[in-house]
Amino acid sequence: MTEQMKAAVIDTYKQPLPTLKMVPLPVMGPNDVLVKIIAASVNPIDLKTKDGGLKMLLPYKLPLIMGSDFAGIITKVGSQVTNYQTGDHIFGRVQKKRIGTFAEYLAVDQGDIALIPQSLTFTEAAALPLVGLTSYQALHDIMKLRQGDKVLIPGGSGGIGTVAIQIAKQLGAFVATTTSATNFELVKSLGADLVLDYRTTNFAEILKDYDYVLDTRGGKTLADKL
Repeated sequence: MTEQMKAAVIDTYKQPLPTLKMVPLPVMGPNDVLVKIIAASVNPIDLKTKDGGLKMLLPYKLPLIMGSDFAGIITKVGSQVTNYQTGDHIFGRVQKKRIGTFAEYLAVDQGDIALIPQSLTFTEAAALPLVGLTSYQALHDIMKLRQGDKVLIPGGSGGIGTVAIQIAKQLGAFVATTTSATNFELVKSLGADLVLDYRTTNFAEILKDYDYVLDTRGGKTLADKL
């Protein structure tokens, strides 16, 4: 008899909420680990996936278990797994073709995970992979930030903003950000050099000669200011 687990499943796009169902445990490959999920985070891409907004780019087969970010405990390792063992506390983001973290268990490639730092809880670790990778890829891989570069990161108190500020500072950049006055101390504690209140200040009138902008807001927010 096939082993079963609980999972949050959508059967159709635009389903208001996933349905909790019993489904078979995921099938492992030789490079996979089987993870007991302790925490999983919800990102905007999950909501867009649920509503069918990405089905032209990501043609998933329904029914579908959503979820990309997770933290948990390894319960089994594949025959070719060399860097991890049963009992390890790990976190990560699965590849787009293997989403499914809104479940009790997940099979994931060893290349898509990392050990959880001892300073983080499972919940904190599960909130980091997607925003962390997005920020790092934008700032390091695409912008190639260097010591002394000046970067604007709007929305500094948001999910990406809070991580991106810290990465940009580690890369040696001067960081300006926007947020509400109630979050000034937060973004300053993360390393922001210059903080502007988006409710009262047009950053385009204040900031000059910046090398990069990481547009965390989307839409017309940036275009309307420039």
